[in-house]
Parts: sequence; structure tokens; C-alpha cells
Amino acid sequence: MKYHKPQDFDEASRLAAGAKGATRFLAGGTDVLVQMRADVFTPDEIIDLKHIPGVKDITRRADGGWTIGIAVSGAEMSEHADLHAEWPGLVEAMDLIGSTQVQGRATLVGNLCNASPAADSVPAMIAAGVTVTVTGPNGSREVAVEDIPTGPGKTALARGELISAVNIPARGDHGGDAYERFIPRTEMDIAVVGVGINLRLDGDTVTEARVGLGAVAPTALLVQEAADAIIGTTLDDAALDKLAAATSAACKPINDKRGTVEFRTHVAGVLARRVALTAYKRAKG
Repeated sequence: MKYHKPQDFDEASRLAAGAKGATRFLAGGTDVLVQMRADVFTPDEIIDLKHIPGVKDITRRADGGWTIGIAVSGAEMSEHADLHAEWPGLVEAMDLIGSTQVQGRATLVGNLCNASPAADSVPAMIAAGVTVTVTGPNGSREVAVEDIPTGPGKTALARGELISAVNIPARGDHGGDAYERFIPRTEMDIAVVGVGINLRLDGDTVTEARVGLGAVAPTALLVQEAADAIIGTTLDDAALDKLAAATSAACKPINDKRGTVEFRTHVAGVLARRVALTAYKRAKG
């Protein structure tokens, strides 16, 4: 096994493009190190990104948005008062991942690139309109989070490409977000269904909305029909009913020991109602 410690993302990209055999990037390590210890997967080359300047930074941009370094942990996000105040749903989704020990290492980028359909932070990032900066042999590009996973354990990243930053948009006025999941246990479990909703109000009326849905399809989903169901409404019962129906209709789950197709489809609609009300209350202040 070869171990690399690049000093910038361009070097990391060159190393990945030229690597022979299976390669893994190391930022938090809560997936790859567990896989290695369990003999599930042993990479031929590891590219450690933790020594690149800025990867542990949470930065307010000039446009009011945030740039999150790729090695920023969930614990560091939770402890950042301003970020938590503006994007509580996103931060709380990340805070649901694993134990206290895992929180000290787990990252948004790792959760995204592991490409589990049940990843908690991904529906919340989709709802928030988060993008990521992808650096590769042909330069850098900005990609919407919902376009990164292509299937369980698979991403749209080409050979030599890696995520070099997470970009959260400016919160703006009268906006709120929330995330909830259903799990069989009380904590430290994998989502059977996860729903993230982000919205903006003009007075009492919803003027913008995004709905992210997890654990009910091969990838996390942006559900435009669910957002359309509440835009232009005051989130009354009729709007919530339409939201629930649209969310359930978007589900394409599987049957497994953790939940049936029927159960997951029903729960998605129930959670959508709850999450929308929380986001609405937060937007109201």
C-alpha cells in the first residue's frame, strides 16, 4: 500500500489520476478505515487530504454563504454558532451520524461520496441547495449535491476527480430548514426514511422550497413536485396533504428487514409534513 500526503488539491488530483489499483481519499476516515480494519476493502493507494491548507476551515463568503472545508467534522459544524443558527436542519442532519467519537471525524464530503442512499446529510444538503467544488485533471467545476451520487456506492466523479470544497448558499431573510429521519432504534442507526426541507416566506406564504428525500431510492432525491405542492401556500392542511402525497409518490424503495416498500412510502409522507412545519416555524423566526 502506498500513502500520499499532497499539499494541494491539484497534486491530489494528479496522484489519483496516475494511481495504479484501488485508491481512496482520506479526510475523516470513518468509512475507509472501518472497511480496512474489517478486511472489507484494502486500497492500493491512500491519498491523505488532511494536510492541505483550508480543509479544516468554516468560512463565511462575501456573498453571505459558507464554504466548508472537506475535513471539517460534524462536531465542528455543530459547535459553529453562526452556521448552526442559519442552517440548523443541515447541521442537525450531520449531527445524527454515528456516535460522539464518529462525530469528531465524520465529514459532509465523506457522507456524500460514500454514496449510501440512506446518508443523513445528503437530503439536508440537497434541500439547502448545497453545491460542491470538484477538482480534477481538467480543472475545477461546481456540481449540485444531488448530481454526485449515481447509485449505491457510486458517484459521478471521474478518474482523478475529488471534492475540494462544500458550498452552502447564503441563508437570506425569512428562510428555514429542517431534517428528520425514521430509524428503528433511538440513536446510532441508519435512516429507513429521511426528509430535508428548506423554504422561504413572504409574510405567511411560502415563496421558495426545496425537498430532499433519502433512503427510499438508489440515491437521495430532489423532489420538485413536493416543493411545488407548498409554494404559494401558507402551509395549511391542504398544502401539507399535497406535500405528503407528492413525497410518497416520489419513493422507489425496496423491501428489506428494516422496512417494507409500503411502510417507507407512508413514512416519507408523514415525515414531510412534520419537517415542513418545523422549517416553516424557523422561517417565521
